[in-house]
Amino acid sequence: MNTDTEEAAAIGVALDRSALAALLNEPGRRMRFERCVFDQQDLGGLDLSGASFVACSFEGTGFEKAVLARTLWSHCRAPFARFDMADLTEARFEGGDYNNASWSRARLSAAAFSEAKLTGASFHQAQTLGLSLRHAILVSADLRGISFRKARLEGLNFAEADLAGCDFSQAVLVGCSLRDANLKGCSFRDADLSATELGAVQVGDLGQHFKGCMLSTEQAAGIVAALGITVL
Repeated sequence: MNTDTEEAAAIGVALDRSALAALLNEPGRRMRFERCVFDQQDLGGLDLSGASFVACSFEGTGFEKAVLARTLWSHCRAPFARFDMADLTEARFEGGDYNNASWSRARLSAAAFSEAKLTGASFHQAQTLGLSLRHAILVSADLRGISFRKARLEGLNFAEADLAGCDFSQAVLVGCSLRDANLKGCSFRDADLSATELGAVQVGDLGQHFKGCMLSTEQAAGIVAALGITVL
């Protein structure tokens, strides 16, 4: 048996920091947790790299400065969890509810979120090189300053999100919504927005933030109609 790849699975139990630390001290094991409860625990600073969490609960849990590189989070619940300054390099979040969670100053290089609820989540000053977001709810999320340059973004709801200073230049947005988002200082230069809900766009923003972008005929007509102009 190859003990290097043996998994020590915990299933359906509540674990506190000391119980988790004891499991982590078992050498040569890749940790997998299914339907476990970690609510309100302080797990800051722990090395959980490579661990898998399936249908686990982390409500209000603190992961500050934890090492979570290459972790898998499948259909977990972590509302109000704190991942501030944690290392989440190449982490994968598949499904799940992370509303109002915080990734402030976290390392999210090459991390991926898909089918996740991220309402009110904060990514302020996170390191996001290679970050992937697909089919996620980001309503009222704080994404200030993140670069999506040349990215393909699908099914993202940015409604009322704070996107100040984000770079969407040359990005392709498909099935996304920017309705009522804060776009101050954003760049959509040469982006394809033809399949995205823009919401109200100020004409003065077109040359400053949307130069060279691609819009659908319907979108262009809506902008012109907002000026009170009728196109025959």
